[in-house]
Amino acid sequence: MLYGRDLLTLLDLSPDEIRYLINLSIKFKRREISESLYKHIAGRTVVLFFEKPSTRTRLSLEVACHHLGLRPIYVSATTTQLARGEPIEDFARVVDRYVDAIVARVYSHKTLEMMAKYADAPVINALSDLYHPLQAIADLMTIKEKFGRLEGIKICFVGDVDNNVAHSLTIGALKLGLEMRLTGPKKYWPSKEFMEKMKEIASQTGGRIIITDDPKEGVKDVHVIYTDVWVSMGQEKEREERIKIFRPYQVNSRLAANADPNYIFMHCLPRHRGEEVSDDVFESSHSMVFDQAENRLHSAKAVLSAILSESMK
Repeated sequence: MLYGRDLLTLLDLSPDEIRYLINLSIKFKRREISESLYKHIAGRTVVLFFEKPSTRTRLSLEVACHHLGLRPIYVSATTTQLARGEPIEDFARVVDRYVDAIVARVYSHKTLEMMAKYADAPVINALSDLYHPLQAIADLMTIKEKFGRLEGIKICFVGDVDNNVAHSLTIGALKLGLEMRLTGPKKYWPSKEFMEKMKEIASQTGGRIIITDDPKEGVKDVHVIYTDVWVSMGQEKEREERIKIFRPYQVNSRLAANADPNYIFMHCLPRHRGEEVSDDVFESSHSMVFDQAENRLHSAKAVLSAILSESMK
């Protein structure tokens, strides 16, 4: 189904392909996948190219590679000739001669598109400024794991709704026909083009997209409350302004009281303590953040095996 393909954004996947990766992730976690389906990829090499620092993404991918018998090579951009001005298209064509897959965590999504254009090996997005598809797959896996279903689930992303995590979760949720709410200050809403695309997807799948600057309205009766940091990497100069603007969007027990009584709280981590989420929610029984973090490992195995193993199709 996904053998040999790039994974730059969930926009490139059909609803059935997203469901396939979610279900495959769950099967890996339950150890229901026979090694015979992927043992032939043992020994293949995967480069993990990172321009940005990471904890969960790097570790989950390295461990996933080892579990699948792959050989991961971690490469920091600062240790390559890119740091001295080598064109990305040259870098991609060289690396392509050495490895079986390229996993890249980059500042600009255009870098991934250039890699995919010039490398024959599949390119996997491990985060860009626009999308974080591996995170969204793990998130949707977590939601299905906790509720036993995805059908009928309402999700609200609170805070900075124009970041890569919010983009990818919105795409995935709408492609699966869910209700996705984006709740944040109007200044930080997604572009008109993005919202029009999301409405188009929703019209095709039966999903629903809602955007509001009222946090109580946003989380009312939802099953999932999701948030992320207010100041992402590269936005440090905007820190004071952002914290002031986003303060009314902190996820705390007062806000969460408007959600479904059995709601779950999600956060892709790392968090900034005392900012986007209060401890009374983060440390509560509603919080699934560490199950969510664990699921990055299982979804990484699903993506790598689906792309590298022809028998997984």
